[in-house]
Amino acid sequence: MTNIERTTSENKHFQILVAELDRDLAKRNGDANDFFMQYNSIDLLKNVVVVFIDGTPVGCGAMKVYDDSAMEIKRMFVSAEQRSKGIASAILCELEAWAKELGYKKCILETGNKMPEAIALYRKADYTVIPNYGQYASIESSICFEKSL
Repeated sequence: MTNIERTTSENKHFQILVAELDRDLAKRNGDANDFFMQYNSIDLLKNVVVVFIDGTPVGCGAMKVYDDSAMEIKRMFVSAEQRSKGIASAILCELEAWAKELGYKKCILETGNKMPEAIALYRKADYTVIPNYGQYASIESSICFEKSL
């Protein structure tokens, strides 16, 4: 049975999944990973989603306020053995629904050009590429997306 839980970054299952995500990103990003890690703190995230299958945590995602109209999607991850089962799409949909419930008009996010699975997910979910924002503005390996809710 699949269960999606709304929680915070204090959730131990979320913290374990994020540690697994960080190991994967370190491999993919190589030397550039240190730059990205400074923007991926999970301290005090109020909007976190963890997906469980038969009680086992298998995926997560989070969001944080970017501005008055937008939430920024962060820390999307599904364990390797559970990929290609629609879990990431379910996480993203849950975060979007939550953002909309909170009164936000859009979601934005950044991913890397070495993340083809993530890029495909966001395109499939009707996100459109936007100019790189904030700290990613001059980072050529970053791809930023936006979706109106």
